[in-house]
Amino acid sequence: MRIHKDPPTPSEETETIRHRILSLLSQGPCNTKEISAAVRRPEREIGEHLEHLRRTLRAEGRRLERVPARCRDCGFVFRKRHRLSSPGRCPVCKGEFISDPSFRVEG
Repeated sequence: MRIHKDPPTPSEETETIRHRILSLLSQGPCNTKEISAAVRRPEREIGEHLEHLRRTLRAEGRRLERVPARCRDCGFVFRKRHRLSSPGRCPVCKGEFISDPSFRVEG
């Protein structure tokens, strides 16, 4: 005897994840942990969404601005880093106490 379960009902979301991220970043700078908590998605997934938003915003004449990560031990600022994820270690002092980069929408 088989018991049939009802298929899970999708949540009633009116906005896509990227729209929610965009509206969040339009309000002010947020790092990936804050974005992840706000949209309830894993942090490793946020980087892909940010990269897509960067391309989309460029086409619209706006841009995704990155506030660079900074070493909290020696103060080194990761200005030339193009990856959206947080660095693992500081190249100067080899410390691992690094602030996460923040993102915001400009334009």
